[in-house]
Amino acid sequence: MFKRGGLERQVTKLPKEVVWCKRCVVSNQRPRVIFNQDSVCSGCLNADYKNNEVDWNKREEELHELLDSHRSKNGSWDVIVPSSGGKDSVFVSHQLKFKYRMNPLTVTWSPLEYTKIGRQNLDSSIKAGLPNFLFSPNGNFQRKLARLCFEELGDAFHVFVLGQVCFPFHMALKFGIPLVFYGENGEAEYAGDPEGADKPYKPSKVWRDHFFKGSSLRELVQYGLENKDYLNEGDFTEDDLKFYEPPSEKEMEDLGIKGKHFFSYYKKWLPQENFYYAAEHTGFRPNPERNEGTYSKYASLDDKMDGFHYFLRYIKFGLGRCVDDAAHEIRDGHITRDEALALMDKYEGEFPEKYYADFLEYLNIDQSHFWDVVDEWRAEHLWVKEGNSWRLRNPVE
Repeated sequence: MFKRGGLERQVTKLPKEVVWCKRCVVSNQRPRVIFNQDSVCSGCLNADYKNNEVDWNKREEELHELLDSHRSKNGSWDVIVPSSGGKDSVFVSHQLKFKYRMNPLTVTWSPLEYTKIGRQNLDSSIKAGLPNFLFSPNGNFQRKLARLCFEELGDAFHVFVLGQVCFPFHMALKFGIPLVFYGENGEAEYAGDPEGADKPYKPSKVWRDHFFKGSSLRELVQYGLENKDYLNEGDFTEDDLKFYEPPSEKEMEDLGIKGKHFFSYYKKWLPQENFYYAAEHTGFRPNPERNEGTYSKYASLDDKMDGFHYFLRYIKFGLGRCVDDAAHEIRDGHITRDEALALMDKYEGEFPEKYYADFLEYLNIDQSHFWDVVDEWRAEHLWVKEGNSWRLRNPVE
């Protein structure tokens, strides 16, 4: 029987009593979320702030000032945009180039296993005029690291997150480009830590808690070397580790990198509108069918492993894939809470069957081990077993 260690430090901080936001469909099991005295989550409070208090004309002026201070005078690249070819990064990079006359370089940390539509969308963005560097790390080591992340962090996809956060800053250093623009501030847009929600960038000192589940890459690898028979020192070199970690704070400070800049600070963030923009300007295409676990077709469709990131999140926190779409669309005024509840009832927690065999093969595990790991991540205060089936103790209502 599988037993995990203690590397995932978010789960130990979860409140034992589940509370659901009265406005949207987020619970207090989301890491770092804050609820006010009226049981309204930080995501909804941020939406109130955006809708009623932010002076978007002033934010536009701030954006122009920032870009003018970084604009190249000789036609060289002057801003890095991490991009999977998805709707959000395409929106950001295309706007920067064709509206604001910057010269962005898009950089891509390769998905674990590209979907056909994901690769097509990246190629479409390049054909639309957005130059790109695609980096694919040591595949043998990445697969073992993904298995380690699945077992010890409850998220095989975390290995992609490490590279997606860190690699662009190594590219920024390589090309001497201090401005790195991401899409949205996820903590603000999807109900997380409200501190910094009104800031244009996130410094590297908070990345470990906000993006890395409280553990460093070195801790993770060392644990694997000491406790896993499938990982040994011959599987990787220092160069293989480099891009899974951020550059040193001194390196970034010396170049003038302040952190992850967020386009959502300057632009009111509407994922549905980003999709329409990307479709119109680069030929971005959604999935032909809805994404498993939700009702939408246009988000997180680049990697065959995406669905398991959301499924394991559902197991760990009682919050799956549908909640992100539904909660944001409530705040955007696209659907009502009652409509969101109906969608959650129908799709939330759906098992991502389509790429299940690919997931098992990629991690080199069997179904028995998969479910041993999954069940190890079920918190007692969230789940109860009845016969051979599990159910949430406190589903959204």
